[in-house]
Amino acid sequence: MNKLHTGLLLLLFAFSACKVPSIGSNNSNSTSMPANFASNGAATKLDTLKWNQFIQDTLLINHIKTAIANNKNIALAYQKVEMSRSQLLFAKGNLLPQVNLGASGSIRKFGLYTMDGAGNIVTEITPGKLVPIDLPDYYAGIQSTWEIDFRGKLKNQSKSALAKTLSSSSTVQFVINSLAADVALSYFQLIALDNELQVIRESAGKEKAALDFVKEQKEAGKVNELVVQQFAAQYYNLQILESEVLRNIAKEENRFNWLLGRYPQTVTRNQQQLFKSSYSVNESISSDILLNRADIKAAEWTVQSTRFDLQAARSAFYPSFTLNAALGLQAFNWGYFFATPQSIAYQLAGNMLQPVFNRSAIQAQFAYANANQKEALLQYQQLIFTSFMEVSADFLEIKQTEKIKNITFQKLNEYQKASESSLDLYKAARVTYLDVLLTQQYALQTNIELIKMHNRAHASFIKLFTDLGGQWN
Repeated sequence: MNKLHTGLLLLLFAFSACKVPSIGSNNSNSTSMPANFASNGAATKLDTLKWNQFIQDTLLINHIKTAIANNKNIALAYQKVEMSRSQLLFAKGNLLPQVNLGASGSIRKFGLYTMDGAGNIVTEITPGKLVPIDLPDYYAGIQSTWEIDFRGKLKNQSKSALAKTLSSSSTVQFVINSLAADVALSYFQLIALDNELQVIRESAGKEKAALDFVKEQKEAGKVNELVVQQFAAQYYNLQILESEVLRNIAKEENRFNWLLGRYPQTVTRNQQQLFKSSYSVNESISSDILLNRADIKAAEWTVQSTRFDLQAARSAFYPSFTLNAALGLQAFNWGYFFATPQSIAYQLAGNMLQPVFNRSAIQAQFAYANANQKEALLQYQQLIFTSFMEVSADFLEIKQTEKIKNITFQKLNEYQKASESSLDLYKAARVTYLDVLLTQQYALQTNIELIKMHNRAHASFIKLFTDLGGQWN
């Protein structure tokens, strides 16, 4: 009969093992990229870019440090890291036996017409003393439970928790890098507006001088009121532009202070930094640098985490083994509690459980883990592809911006020469007043365009630097 039971048990386990699903081979590196972002040529190896290679402005560096110290999103991201670390400690703790120290006391009466009650009433618990009807029971000692990680379920859960912790840490770095980029963009926007304000005021000064001149000519009878009105309207238009720029500066300063996590205050900045652009990144840089980007690194750790979760879910189809042990002192009377070795009590038991029926819950959990792992892998591959395309577009944007900036600079030189000579030619009656108005207007517009192109060049490089995974620290 024992052989029959053993055979049936082995057959049952064999039947259960046949139902364990397999895990497909998913490779997180299955997305291949070109060696670099140029169309040809060898790749230049570089692991990461640092913000201190790009930013030399001490004021901006201090602003970014302030933003990082005060930003609530970074603080929240750090809390997620702490939560992940707690889950990691919990998962590691499950690998070890659980040992508890405890004590208990109880009293129990068995029914007299039961096996225990009938036996106790005629049994001596101590020499000359029968087992009492109300039987006390006192116990103190240690109890232990240990699930033996036969198929690596607990180990995979621990690895998954570690991967989630590393993913959270990479997310913190991504938030920091993004914040540094936002602060830098806002900073250059502010100094671009400062330069716009300066050229508008300089142009307004020239326009005021021209307006005063035509007023004198009108009094002398050389021009009519229409000329004065045209110059006056142009001067008022510059005042409107000045007010508009001042409004934009106030809005941007408010946004900048918000990024720094502080209440509105004056933003210290270096206006001349707008025209300094000594930094560059070559297109031949190896595309592998993207793999060190904080958000891609976080996505990669997420893929690893879901892979371990899938392996842990698969382990649920196999038998689980648990050991239970207890060691302590036990007696029905406190007087005998420390009478060792008679009061010593111990227990050792092992359990083995194999899921057989109602396995749909385990199968559903495995299916969910499998789909979650595939989703994480697809998101990781899509993120790499999108990042590569973004960097390629950034290089093209920088090239075109630099080209337009150089042409705009040449255009401005011509308009500035024309603006300087137009008023003299007008005084010599060699051009009309409309020529003076137009050349001044075109010179101002081109100057503002050039300022915006400088700001656009900074913004393009900040985006490239961010897309390449540039790190603040």
